[in-house]
Amino acid sequence: MTGRTLYDKVWDSHAVKTYDDGSTLLYVDRHLVQEVSSPQAFDGLKEMGRRLRRPDAHVAVADHAVPTRLRNQPLPDGLAARQVSRLVDNAKAFGVPYIPMNDRRHGIVHVIGPELGFTLPGATLVCGDSHTCTHGAFGAIAFGIGASECETVFATQTIRQTKQKRMRVWLSGAPGPGVTVKDIILALIAKIGTGGGFGHAIEYAGPAIAALSMESRMTLCNMSIEAGSRVGMVAPDETTFAYVKGRPLAPAGAMWDRAVAEWRSLASDADAVFDTEVELDVAAIAPHVSWGTTPEETLPVTGAVPDPAAETDPARRTRLQKSLDYMGLTPGMPLRDIAIDKVFIGSCTNGRIEDLRRAASVLSGRHVAPTVHAIVVPGSAGVRLQAEAEGLDRVFRDAGFEWRASGCSMCVAMNDDRLEAGERCASTSNRNFEGRQGKGGRTHLMSPEMAAAAAVAGRLADVRDLGN
Repeated sequence: MTGRTLYDKVWDSHAVKTYDDGSTLLYVDRHLVQEVSSPQAFDGLKEMGRRLRRPDAHVAVADHAVPTRLRNQPLPDGLAARQVSRLVDNAKAFGVPYIPMNDRRHGIVHVIGPELGFTLPGATLVCGDSHTCTHGAFGAIAFGIGASECETVFATQTIRQTKQKRMRVWLSGAPGPGVTVKDIILALIAKIGTGGGFGHAIEYAGPAIAALSMESRMTLCNMSIEAGSRVGMVAPDETTFAYVKGRPLAPAGAMWDRAVAEWRSLASDADAVFDTEVELDVAAIAPHVSWGTTPEETLPVTGAVPDPAAETDPARRTRLQKSLDYMGLTPGMPLRDIAIDKVFIGSCTNGRIEDLRRAASVLSGRHVAPTVHAIVVPGSAGVRLQAEAEGLDRVFRDAGFEWRASGCSMCVAMNDDRLEAGERCASTSNRNFEGRQGKGGRTHLMSPEMAAAAAVAGRLADVRDLGN
């Protein structure tokens, strides 16, 4: 019998029924609920007179639309206020645990899930948000779902899915100075494309994985969706167990010992077969920045804006020209000559304590360029409090950054933090699509260190040039 992958093991342990068309009814252990995707699902339950099968398996929190300033004031009338109010009312009506905006546990769903121990190895976890793949860093099968699927999970605690093919991304080597996991995942997406992982569940493995913290693994898995895959996973190990142990919702006592024994068995078998294999030497990667309007339009910061005229494929040539037109860039322009207007450090990709520490290390003793408006948004209230206890907030403020409350903020233009048409932003978020950060806004993706360097330089910059 052929060995099984991590993905196979978690999938098989949650399979309730297999149908003639090959799809599987999966049991869902955890469901994160937020204000944008849940209203239709709750409305469907009300119309059918249904209740939740397991209210305790869900946690609700508003993150996309919430303001990151003036948090103690009532929300002004508008869409955000209505979305948050509906979530509060629905959570109360259906018995779903709800975390208020002024709670010490508040934050982006994909940050607080791990913080609370709600995210556990070997679990299945869903949320009405595509970056749910973040939680796969713990060895969970985690993926985003639509509103109708949210309703199904509410009512039955199951979901019908088709099993994906298996892809292994083997990461070897050690990153050089100034290179982080954000550069690794951007380099991977540039290599395989935004459709490279389509139809596959990605497992990240190899010597480079063992050296990554849980925060870095979450960043890696978070952007699996940008590579076309709904599922990104890392096998749980001692780093995973150390992070999870003692979390509020994690097993304790004898249950902890039993859980760890089970989690150790989840690693892919030595003879497991993957449908697709990709190798990447992280030692060969330089700090990356995106220049276009998809994450695959990314290059080392030492590069230059590509020339569509040099592209032989007509479709790709058209695509490149469209990106350049939207981004307002000229072929051949060095990336380090691109001036920026704003800097955003935060999001479910890079809003954790490790990210803030790295950015602060670059900003210490330096100041934001006078032409730049920079904000830092902790991914959770817990991250914010820890950062303040470590004095990181003072570093950011002294450097000229605004220090905000937790939320999705400028990752997505669904709140007060957004770009105006034509504004250019160095961003630690995950997407650079047209209008993602605001209609007409131009987004350059990069790591927290690179965003900090850009803030100081007033343009895209190589953090290695600062000598940290």
